[in-house]
Amino acid sequence: MDKKFHQKPITFVGEVSINVLDLNKAILFYQEIIGLQVLKKTDRKAVLTTDGKTPLLTLEQPVDVIPKEGRTTGLYHFALLLPTRADLSIFLRHLLQTKYPFGAADHEVSEALYITDPDGNGIEVYSDRPSTNWRWAGGEVEMGTDPLDGNDLLEESDGEWSKLPAGTLMGHIHLHVADLRKTEEFYMQGLGFSVVNRYGGALFTSTGGYHHHIGLNTWNGVGAPAPKENSVGLNWYTLVYADEEARIKVTEQLEGIGAVVTEKEGFFAVTDPSGNEIHLVV
Repeated sequence: MDKKFHQKPITFVGEVSINVLDLNKAILFYQEIIGLQVLKKTDRKAVLTTDGKTPLLTLEQPVDVIPKEGRTTGLYHFALLLPTRADLSIFLRHLLQTKYPFGAADHEVSEALYITDPDGNGIEVYSDRPSTNWRWAGGEVEMGTDPLDGNDLLEESDGEWSKLPAGTLMGHIHLHVADLRKTEEFYMQGLGFSVVNRYGGALFTSTGGYHHHIGLNTWNGVGAPAPKENSVGLNWYTLVYADEEARIKVTEQLEGIGAVVTEKEGFFAVTDPSGNEIHLVV
Protein backbone atom coordinates (compact mmCIF):
# COMPACT_ATOMS: atom_id res chain seq x y z
CA MET A 1 0.00 0.00 0.00
CA ASP A 2 1.24 3.46 -0.92
CA LYS A 3 -0.11 5.57 1.94
CA LYS A 4 0.34 8.86 0.08
CA PHE A 5 -2.99 8.32 -1.71
CA HIS A 6 -4.91 8.31 1.58
CA GLN A 7 -3.29 11.08 3.56
CA LYS A 8 -3.19 14.86 3.38
CA PRO A 9 -2.81 16.86 1.18
CA ILE A 10 -4.66 14.30 -0.96
CA THR A 11 -8.46 14.38 -0.64
CA PHE A 12 -9.71 10.89 0.25
CA VAL A 13 -12.63 8.93 1.69
CA GLY A 14 -12.28 8.59 5.45
CA GLU A 15 -15.38 6.89 6.84
CA VAL A 16 -18.59 5.34 5.53
CA SER A 17 -21.91 5.03 7.35
CA ILE A 18 -24.49 2.45 6.28
CA ASN A 19 -27.96 1.50 7.45
CA VAL A 20 -28.63 -2.10 8.49
CA LEU A 21 -31.74 -4.08 9.44
CA ASP A 22 -30.49 -5.47 12.75
CA LEU A 23 -27.55 -3.76 14.44
CA ASN A 24 -26.43 -6.68 16.60
CA LYS A 25 -26.54 -9.16 13.71
CA ALA A 26 -24.62 -6.72 11.54
CA ILE A 27 -21.95 -6.23 14.22
CA LEU A 28 -21.49 -9.98 14.44
CA PHE A 29 -21.01 -10.23 10.66
CA TYR A 30 -18.54 -7.36 10.49
CA GLN A 31 -16.53 -8.78 13.38
CA GLU A 32 -16.47 -12.46 12.43
CA ILE A 33 -16.47 -12.32 8.62
CA ILE A 34 -14.87 -8.96 7.80
CA GLY A 35 -12.66 -8.59 10.89
CA LEU A 36 -13.53 -5.10 12.12
CA GLN A 37 -13.71 -4.21 15.82
CA VAL A 38 -16.27 -2.17 17.74
CA LEU A 39 -14.92 1.22 18.79
CA LYS A 40 -18.14 2.44 20.41
CA LYS A 41 -21.79 1.39 20.44
CA THR A 42 -25.23 2.74 21.34
CA ASP A 43 -28.66 1.16 20.94
CA ARG A 44 -28.90 2.05 17.26
CA LYS A 45 -25.36 2.81 16.18
CA ALA A 46 -21.94 1.14 16.22
CA VAL A 47 -18.64 2.63 15.08
CA LEU A 48 -16.13 0.09 13.75
CA THR A 49 -12.36 0.32 13.48
CA THR A 50 -9.23 -1.72 12.84
CA ASP A 51 -6.71 0.19 14.97
CA GLY A 52 -8.83 0.87 18.05
CA LYS A 53 -9.00 4.63 17.43
CA THR A 54 -9.86 5.51 13.82
CA PRO A 55 -13.52 5.14 12.73
CA LEU A 56 -13.82 3.38 9.37
CA LEU A 57 -17.39 2.14 9.22
CA THR A 58 -20.48 3.22 11.13
CA LEU A 59 -23.50 0.90 11.27
CA GLU A 60 -26.87 2.47 11.98
CA GLN A 61 -30.27 0.86 12.51
CA PRO A 62 -32.86 3.55 11.70
CA VAL A 63 -36.24 3.58 13.40
CA ASP A 64 -38.69 1.69 11.15
CA VAL A 65 -35.82 0.51 8.95
CA ILE A 66 -36.84 -1.13 5.67
CA PRO A 67 -34.90 -3.64 3.52
CA LYS A 68 -32.57 -2.47 0.78
CA GLU A 69 -34.51 -1.14 -2.19
CA GLY A 70 -33.62 -2.31 -5.69
CA ARG A 71 -32.80 -0.13 -8.70
CA THR A 72 -32.03 3.00 -6.68
CA THR A 73 -29.04 5.27 -6.32
CA GLY A 74 -26.78 4.85 -3.30
CA LEU A 75 -24.12 2.37 -2.29
CA TYR A 76 -22.66 -0.07 -4.80
CA HIS A 77 -19.84 -0.95 -2.43
CA PHE A 78 -17.37 0.53 0.02
CA ALA A 79 -13.83 -0.75 -0.24
CA LEU A 80 -11.39 -1.63 2.53
CA LEU A 81 -7.76 -1.32 1.43
CA LEU A 82 -5.37 -3.75 3.10
CA PRO A 83 -1.72 -2.81 3.70
CA THR A 84 -0.18 -5.70 1.75
CA ARG A 85 -0.94 -8.47 -0.73
CA ALA A 86 -0.06 -10.94 2.04
CA ASP A 87 -2.92 -9.49 4.10
CA LEU A 88 -5.31 -10.11 1.19
CA SER A 89 -3.97 -13.66 0.90
CA ILE A 90 -4.76 -14.28 4.57
CA PHE A 91 -8.24 -12.77 4.16
CA LEU A 92 -8.95 -14.96 1.12
CA ARG A 93 -8.01 -18.08 3.08
CA HIS A 94 -10.30 -16.92 5.90
CA LEU A 95 -13.24 -16.53 3.49
CA LEU A 96 -12.62 -19.99 2.07
CA GLN A 97 -12.57 -21.45 5.57
CA THR A 98 -15.80 -19.70 6.59
CA LYS A 99 -17.46 -20.73 3.30
CA TYR A 100 -19.07 -17.28 3.15
CA PRO A 101 -19.90 -16.51 -0.52
CA PHE A 102 -17.67 -14.01 -2.31
CA GLY A 103 -16.53 -12.84 -5.72
CA ALA A 104 -13.06 -11.92 -6.93
CA ALA A 105 -11.42 -9.87 -9.66
CA ASP A 106 -8.06 -8.67 -10.92
CA HIS A 107 -8.36 -4.99 -11.83
CA GLU A 108 -4.72 -4.61 -13.03
CA VAL A 109 -4.13 -1.81 -10.49
CA SER A 110 -5.39 -4.01 -7.66
CA GLU A 111 -6.67 -7.44 -6.64
CA ALA A 112 -10.08 -7.53 -5.02
CA LEU A 113 -12.53 -9.74 -3.15
CA TYR A 114 -16.23 -8.87 -3.08
CA ILE A 115 -18.68 -9.71 -0.31
CA THR A 116 -22.28 -8.69 0.35
CA ASP A 117 -23.35 -8.28 3.95
CA PRO A 118 -26.55 -10.02 5.16
CA ASP A 119 -28.59 -6.88 4.39
CA GLY A 120 -27.30 -6.45 0.83
CA ASN A 121 -24.62 -3.80 1.39
CA GLY A 122 -21.69 -4.32 -0.97
CA ILE A 123 -18.14 -4.64 0.36
CA GLU A 124 -14.80 -4.83 -1.44
CA VAL A 125 -11.61 -5.89 0.33
CA TYR A 126 -8.54 -5.28 -1.81
CA SER A 127 -4.83 -4.66 -2.05
CA ASP A 128 -3.15 -2.36 -4.53
CA ARG A 129 -0.39 -3.26 -6.90
CA PRO A 130 2.57 -0.84 -6.71
CA SER A 131 1.54 2.49 -8.23
CA THR A 132 4.75 2.48 -10.27
CA ASN A 133 3.25 -0.44 -12.23
CA TRP A 134 -0.06 1.28 -13.05
CA ARG A 135 -0.38 2.16 -16.73
CA TRP A 136 -1.64 5.62 -17.68
CA ALA A 137 -2.62 6.86 -21.15
CA GLY A 138 -4.14 10.23 -21.99
CA GLY A 139 -4.68 11.07 -18.33
CA GLU A 140 -6.59 7.86 -17.64
CA VAL A 141 -5.42 4.81 -15.72
CA GLU A 142 -5.86 1.39 -17.30
CA MET A 143 -8.16 -0.83 -15.24
CA GLY A 144 -9.91 -4.06 -16.14
CA THR A 145 -12.02 -6.80 -14.63
CA ASP A 146 -10.18 -10.06 -15.14
CA PRO A 147 -10.32 -13.36 -13.23
CA LEU A 148 -8.28 -13.34 -10.04
CA ASP A 149 -5.53 -15.95 -9.76
CA GLY A 150 -6.63 -17.22 -6.37
CA ASN A 151 -3.99 -19.92 -6.12
CA ASP A 152 -1.20 -17.43 -6.75
CA LEU A 153 -2.69 -15.09 -4.15
CA LEU A 154 -2.93 -17.87 -1.56
CA GLU A 155 0.77 -18.63 -2.07
CA GLU A 156 1.62 -15.08 -0.96
CA SER A 157 1.17 -15.96 2.73
CA ASP A 158 0.42 -18.90 5.01
CA GLY A 159 -0.37 -16.63 7.96
CA GLU A 160 -3.35 -17.20 10.24
CA TRP A 161 -6.31 -14.82 10.11
CA SER A 162 -7.58 -13.17 13.27
CA LYS A 163 -8.90 -9.76 12.16
CA LEU A 164 -8.18 -7.01 9.65
CA PRO A 165 -4.73 -5.45 10.12
CA ALA A 166 -4.51 -2.12 11.94
CA GLY A 167 -3.27 -0.35 8.80
CA THR A 168 -6.47 -1.03 6.86
CA LEU A 169 -7.96 2.10 5.26
CA MET A 170 -11.20 3.05 3.54
CA GLY A 171 -9.68 2.82 0.10
CA HIS A 172 -12.62 4.03 -1.97
CA ILE A 173 -16.38 4.11 -2.33
CA HIS A 174 -18.42 3.17 -5.41
CA LEU A 175 -21.89 4.67 -5.82
CA HIS A 176 -24.97 4.20 -7.97
CA VAL A 177 -26.00 7.53 -9.51
CA ALA A 178 -28.85 8.72 -11.73
CA ASP A 179 -27.07 10.88 -14.32
CA LEU A 180 -23.38 10.78 -15.24
CA ARG A 181 -23.28 14.27 -16.75
CA LYS A 182 -24.65 15.99 -13.65
CA THR A 183 -22.55 13.70 -11.46
CA GLU A 184 -19.35 14.58 -13.31
CA GLU A 185 -20.03 18.30 -12.89
CA PHE A 186 -20.68 17.88 -9.16
CA TYR A 187 -17.62 15.76 -8.38
CA MET A 188 -15.21 17.55 -10.73
CA GLN A 189 -16.21 21.22 -10.58
CA GLY A 190 -17.69 21.04 -7.09
CA LEU A 191 -15.67 18.61 -5.01
CA GLY A 192 -12.44 19.02 -6.97
CA PHE A 193 -11.89 15.45 -8.19
CA SER A 194 -10.50 14.36 -11.57
CA VAL A 195 -11.88 11.67 -13.88
CA VAL A 196 -9.22 8.98 -14.22
CA ASN A 197 -11.23 6.31 -16.06
CA ARG A 198 -14.48 5.93 -18.00
CA TYR A 199 -15.89 2.48 -18.35
CA GLY A 200 -19.32 1.22 -19.49
CA GLY A 201 -21.66 3.69 -17.81
CA ALA A 202 -19.22 4.48 -15.02
CA LEU A 203 -16.79 7.20 -13.99
CA PHE A 204 -13.80 6.64 -11.75
CA THR A 205 -12.49 9.74 -9.99
CA SER A 206 -9.60 10.59 -7.71
CA THR A 207 -7.18 13.20 -6.47
CA GLY A 208 -3.39 12.96 -6.48
CA GLY A 209 -3.14 10.29 -9.16
CA TYR A 210 -4.86 7.42 -7.34
CA HIS A 211 -6.68 4.84 -9.49
CA HIS A 212 -9.94 5.93 -7.85
CA HIS A 213 -11.26 7.28 -4.57
CA ILE A 214 -14.85 7.43 -5.83
CA GLY A 215 -16.50 5.25 -8.47
CA LEU A 216 -19.84 6.36 -9.93
CA ASN A 217 -22.13 4.32 -12.17
CA THR A 218 -25.63 4.27 -13.70
CA TRP A 219 -25.89 0.47 -13.63
CA ASN A 220 -29.15 0.68 -11.64
CA GLY A 221 -30.61 2.73 -14.48
CA VAL A 222 -30.36 6.28 -15.78
CA GLY A 223 -32.75 8.37 -13.71
CA ALA A 224 -32.81 5.86 -10.84
CA PRO A 225 -34.56 7.30 -7.76
CA ALA A 226 -32.86 7.85 -4.42
CA PRO A 227 -33.70 5.28 -1.71
CA LYS A 228 -35.85 6.19 1.26
CA GLU A 229 -33.96 7.60 4.26
CA ASN A 230 -34.83 4.59 6.45
CA SER A 231 -33.75 2.07 3.80
CA VAL A 232 -30.77 -0.25 4.20
CA GLY A 233 -27.84 1.20 2.26
CA LEU A 234 -25.65 4.28 2.32
CA ASN A 235 -26.25 6.78 5.08
CA TRP A 236 -23.28 9.10 4.37
CA TYR A 237 -19.54 9.11 3.73
CA THR A 238 -16.76 11.56 4.54
CA LEU A 239 -14.25 13.28 2.31
CA VAL A 240 -11.12 14.41 4.15
CA TYR A 241 -9.61 17.69 2.93
CA ALA A 242 -6.09 18.95 3.59
CA ASP A 243 -7.06 21.94 5.73
CA GLU A 244 -9.79 24.50 6.37
CA GLU A 245 -8.67 26.61 3.42
CA ALA A 246 -9.11 23.65 1.06
CA ARG A 247 -12.52 22.84 2.52
CA ILE A 248 -13.74 26.43 2.22
CA LYS A 249 -12.59 26.51 -1.41
CA VAL A 250 -14.63 23.37 -2.10
CA THR A 251 -17.74 24.71 -0.39
CA GLU A 252 -17.49 27.83 -2.57
CA GLN A 253 -17.09 25.68 -5.68
CA LEU A 254 -20.14 23.62 -4.70
CA GLU A 255 -22.24 26.72 -4.10
CA GLY A 256 -21.02 28.04 -7.44
CA ILE A 257 -22.69 25.13 -9.24
CA GLY A 258 -25.88 25.46 -7.22
CA ALA A 259 -25.30 22.81 -4.55
CA VAL A 260 -26.62 23.45 -1.05
CA VAL A 261 -23.89 23.14 1.61
CA THR A 262 -24.98 22.97 5.25
CA GLU A 263 -22.66 23.65 8.17
CA LYS A 264 -23.01 21.06 10.93
CA GLU A 265 -21.07 20.45 14.14
CA GLY A 266 -17.57 19.56 12.96
CA PHE A 267 -18.30 19.18 9.24
CA PHE A 268 -20.08 20.56 6.20
CA ALA A 269 -22.78 18.39 4.60
CA VAL A 270 -23.75 18.29 0.94
CA THR A 271 -25.85 15.90 -1.13
CA ASP A 272 -24.83 14.94 -4.66
CA PRO A 273 -27.38 15.13 -7.53
CA SER A 274 -28.38 11.50 -6.88
CA GLY A 275 -29.10 11.93 -3.17
CA ASN A 276 -25.82 10.58 -1.78
CA GLU A 277 -24.86 12.49 1.38
CA ILE A 278 -21.26 13.59 1.82
CA HIS A 279 -19.62 15.05 4.93
CA LEU A 280 -16.68 17.37 4.23
CA VAL A 281 -14.12 17.14 7.04
CA VAL A 282 -10.53 18.18 7.72
